[in-house]
Amino acid sequence: MTSSDASPSFRLAYVPGVTPTKWVRIWNERLPDVPLTLIPVPAADACALLRDGGADAGFVRLPVDGTDLAAIPLYTETTVVVVPKDHLVTAVEEVAAEDLADEIVLHPLDETLEWESRPGLPANDRPATTADAIELVAAGVGLLVVPQSLARLHHRKDLTYRPVSDAPASRVALSWPQEETTDLVEDFIGIVRGRTVNSTRGRSQAPAPAQAKAKRPEAGGARRKPAAGKAAGKPAGKSAGKSGGKGARSGSGGPKAARRGKPRRRA
Repeated sequence: MTSSDASPSFRLAYVPGVTPTKWVRIWNERLPDVPLTLIPVPAADACALLRDGGADAGFVRLPVDGTDLAAIPLYTETTVVVVPKDHLVTAVEEVAAEDLADEIVLHPLDETLEWESRPGLPANDRPATTADAIELVAAGVGLLVVPQSLARLHHRKDLTYRPVSDAPASRVALSWPQEETTDLVEDFIGIVRGRTVNSTRGRSQAPAPAQAKAKRPEAGGARRKPAAGKAAGKPAGKSAGKSGGKGARSGSGGPKAARRGKPRRRA
């Protein structure tokens, strides 16, 4: 590990469609003294941002180009086709790519899917962004095939979507520069992988067990005090038992009665 985590904050990049809210909330609970800064970045620029030091880690779409970036795959998204609500596609639960053969399918320049053979008929021009393509779908120009999270991100009341069963899928991963695997990066990896606060991995979890161990001797010492009292009380208990025994033999039931019975036994 390097010591570059001296920065007062942790910078987390994320591409469109990824919602890092859950992980950010856990970070703020576990490391409240280390602010987390979110950096939105286009999918095509995410790797360059990490390489240039613009973020400590980031949620990106695979594949990650080059070997200098580490990546932990997190999940695979469903691919859907975005259509107007009155389109024939809405009559079925899902479609295949070949079902779009006679449709104009838009392929924006920031497309995140890797096609071997793009479905549908090509448009005259490729939209610059997915947001631009959504506007064209609403205008009835064509259809758009995207990861489901992007369809949700650009949701419109006049549009809907259906899964495409045989389309390539988009995989989301946590990535960071291999040579910059700092303590804070390790902490965030632990959060993403679901490690608990008591996990032995990660710098942020280390103090908790140490504090617990420090408290155990104090608790033990508190328990030993009454134990010593019980030990001191045992002879008294035995003495009381013996006295009670004498009283029982004399028929009186008490220590004083036992003493009064002694002259009678001598007589």
